[in-house]
Amino acid sequence: MLDNVAEAIVKPHLMLGLDYGVKKMGMALGNTVTETARAFDILAMNNGQPDWDNLLGIIKVWGVTQVVVGLPLNMDGSSSMLSRRAHKFARRLAHRLMEQRLPVAVKMCDERLTSIEAREIAWENGWIEDERDPIDDISACILLSTYFSDPSSAMAIDTIKVD
Repeated sequence: MLDNVAEAIVKPHLMLGLDYGVKKMGMALGNTVTETARAFDILAMNNGQPDWDNLLGIIKVWGVTQVVVGLPLNMDGSSSMLSRRAHKFARRLAHRLMEQRLPVAVKMCDERLTSIEAREIAWENGWIEDERDPIDDISACILLSTYFSDPSSAMAIDTIKVD
């Protein structure tokens, strides 16, 4: 009995952070034990649509139990065209996961300023050589770090109102 309780307390969960974009989407993997994230990949997007089979395959193969999608709000907290598209993407992802019978929670988290912070970090560490080099996977890391520092910052997709 005690072993089951201890296992439930420390059982690690793998999370996937997604920095949604129309042309590309950054991905980061994080775990709930160390509450750290690492850059994973940058997926090409076709007008805001991923290769769904590839994305769902990554989630399944890696055993992801939760996905956090970045919600790109305006600085005043209002929604934008991109935030509406990210919300639609998150809803579609949740639906496709349900169709595949994959028990994965999908939430959204405010991602304001993650790209600026990611570019600064990448530049300071020599990970990029040009200001146009992609940093979307680093932005996804920052998104997961935000979630780990304040899990209440993530919202269920059905509770989000985008105008």
